Amino acid sequence: MALNLYEIGILDWIQTLRTGFGDAFFPLITKLGDAGIFWIVLTLGLLIFPRTRKLGLTCAVALLIDVALVNGLIKNLAARTRPYVVNPDIQLLVPKPGEYSFPSGHAAASFSFVGALYFSKCRWWIPAGVLAVIIGLSRLYLYVHYPTDVLCGALLGILFGFLAALIVRKISAYLQKRRKTE
Repeated sequence: MALNLYEIGILDWIQTLRTGFGDAFFPLITKLGDAGIFWIVLTLGLLIFPRTRKLGLTCAVALLIDVALVNGLIKNLAARTRPYVVNPDIQLLVPKPGEYSFPSGHAAASFSFVGALYFSKCRWWIPAGVLAVIIGLSRLYLYVHYPTDVLCGALLGILFGFLAALIVRKISAYLQKRRKTE
């Protein structure tokens, strides 16, 4: 409970930084992370072209691990109440998300994609990482996640990206070895 109060204090401080620009910008940015759709579209784009297909597969595996574990398991086990429920005086700029708060699905999906790029040695991880950080910050600005929700979502996403790169590398090596013996 003490952690919640400390984190509410951080979120309340962020609210003192609100501006007209931020109030317009962050709801738009957070929409990029809704249901991971932006990352899914980018992944589909990577899967289309033979040159980026392996990278696309890695991103797809990372996002699948993310949705299974974060949305399917961890959120329901943690069942953490959202900050706007604890502090109902906050005027939200976005519709109230329905599911639990921990971990941030937006951060986890964003950083799953970034992690997949990074561990695949793709330089595109840098701009994707900048966007992922901004999406994570949007969740704090909009008062829909605690800081630890975003931080843990980001760390889990990076882990999922690592696991996906490892899985795809192992499968690719196995298939290459198998082709050589045929």
